[in-house]
Amino acid sequence: MIDLTGIISISGQPGLFKIVAQSKNGIIVEGLTDKKRLNVYASTKVSTLTDISMFTSADDKPIDAIMGAIFEKENGGLAIDGKADDKATEAYFAEVLPDYDKDRVYVSNMRKLFVWYNTLQTTGNLKEKTEEKEGDEIEKTKATKAIDANSISRKTSLKKDSAKSKTSTGVKKTTGVRKTGTA
Repeated sequence: MIDLTGIISISGQPGLFKIVAQSKNGIIVEGLTDKKRLNVYASTKVSTLTDISMFTSADDKPIDAIMGAIFEKENGGLAIDGKADDKATEAYFAEVLPDYDKDRVYVSNMRKLFVWYNTLQTTGNLKEKTEEKEGDEIEKTKATKAIDANSISRKTSLKKDSAKSKTSTGVKKTTGVRKTGTA
C-alpha cells in the first residue's frame, strides 16, 4: 500500500496538494508540482486521497491499494500517460485492477488516477507505508507510559501549588485602606 496521508485534491484546482498547516479559516496547502502555498477555506470542497476508492465487482478498492498495484507493476516507475487513447487506458487499468466495475468506473476516472500517480512519482511523494514491527510498538508503549507518568506527576505538583494559592488569595487585606466616609 502507498502512503497518501496529507495529500489532497481541491475541487476547481488542477493538481495535487500537500497539507502544510492549519489556519484560522481553513488549511494552508502547498502544490506538489509548483511548490506554491495557498489558503484553502473551510467552505471549499477538498478530498483526501486516502478517502477515495474505486468500484469493483465485490467491494470498493481504496486508491492507495490501486496505486500500490501500479507501483509493483512498474517497479516504481511511471504509469501510462493520462493522455493515452481510451482503449490503451482501459487495457492498462484492467491489468492493474482486473475486477473493476466496467459500468461505474469511467475512462476519465482512470486517467485522473494515472495523472495523480505520475505526479506523485515525479515529485517524490510516492512512498510505501512502513509497517511497524512488534519491537517498535513495545518501545512506543513504554515511551507513552513514561510521558503519562511525567504528566501525572506534573498535575499533582500543580494541584499542591494551587491549593496553597487558594488559601492565601481568600484572605482580604484591609490594612492601609482609609475610609473617607463619602459614598
